[in-house]
Amino acid sequence: MSHHHGRYETDSYVKLSERLNRYPQGAPPTELLFKILKILFKEEEARLVSLLPIKPFTVKKAASIWKESEKRAKKSLEELASRALLVDFEEDGEIFYVLPPPMAGFFEFSMMRVRDDIDQRALGELFYQYMNVEEDFIKALFTDGETQLGRVFVNEESLNGEAAHVLDYERATEIIKTATHMGISLCYCRRKMEYMDRACNAPMDICMTFNTSAQALIRHGHARAVDLAEGLDLLDEAYENNLVQFGENVRESVNFICNCCGCCCEAMVAARRFAAMHPIHTSNYLPKVDADKCSGCGKCVKLCPVEAMGLISSNNPNNPNSMRAKVDEEICLGCGVCVRGCPSKGAVVMVARDKKVLTPLNGAHRAVLMAIERGKLHELLFDNKVLWSHRALGVFLGAFIKLPPVKRVLATEQVRSRFLEGLAARYG
Repeated sequence: MSHHHGRYETDSYVKLSERLNRYPQGAPPTELLFKILKILFKEEEARLVSLLPIKPFTVKKAASIWKESEKRAKKSLEELASRALLVDFEEDGEIFYVLPPPMAGFFEFSMMRVRDDIDQRALGELFYQYMNVEEDFIKALFTDGETQLGRVFVNEESLNGEAAHVLDYERATEIIKTATHMGISLCYCRRKMEYMDRACNAPMDICMTFNTSAQALIRHGHARAVDLAEGLDLLDEAYENNLVQFGENVRESVNFICNCCGCCCEAMVAARRFAAMHPIHTSNYLPKVDADKCSGCGKCVKLCPVEAMGLISSNNPNNPNSMRAKVDEEICLGCGVCVRGCPSKGAVVMVARDKKVLTPLNGAHRAVLMAIERGKLHELLFDNKVLWSHRALGVFLGAFIKLPPVKRVLATEQVRSRFLEGLAARYG
């Protein structure tokens, strides 16, 4: 693994890498990252994007930062948005732009439709090396801090008696029903693995985006618009194929739900590779095995995407070779795939976890939590790098945030409070 700057790096791509790493979800600068960025961004585009703020901005703001006319700035922004490198959206009659993080963001967007303007095979191979061979990026994405990018939605058909207790934000069906826009695209993970000749047979055209992200991706042809009925049908198709619903870790305005297989999908691979670090927020449910009903067939073991199910002796003196299923609660995601696939009715059922899993209110709430835990709160608060005073304050706050671990944990607990949630609801 190489962190030195090599022949694929130029000043523009280095600065773009630095810009990406200002956000809580960064991208460690390696030779592979520079190769990826070089395929996605022209050199001048990399220079321009490296100057953009973290927060959403207007054409006027970009023109001011770039020191060029609004007409020229708008042309550049529209070109970047058309390739899903920026997300554009309308608010109060004004168009805003924002640079999404690499994941879930423009890395995935680059593979969500068939394109001939970039070499997708080369990109897929680079993504595989950067995320499945090198470890820095995927480890930083899924294990830095306590608050993570994504969470698991429980398979609603597996709940049975617990169904009455599941909250709306925990239901993938509710996300689909309440979305302002819904788009369907090709699965980035399985497309990437297809280029490596390692893809499984799970459905490809099943990646779900919602709300602002879906609106932008649909407008620029990176997703196709679907209605409520088709959205629910696709969720049923995901259930039928024993796919796990992994979505944005927020309660309001969820922007994506991936339908993940255990073999191709980055989130499931990370859940196995870094299980002890809890890289994914689980659902609020766990499978419970009824030893008397379990036949020990092992189907749940084969279906589990993170190897949380195993077989142990049933300790039956009349049948010494008999087995039964056992759940490793420490690594179980609570997806419910095992329950749905179990052929022995009632042998595995979903029950509520003892402690509720924290889900941030919205994107602003999650970003602040992630930034504090990763020592990047100053990047969010002082986002105008043009002004010297903001740079100075940013450096000062950055040093303040780099407190001993115990103090940082205490600070994080404070911002999980209703006070921050109230701010996020009001200003997020």
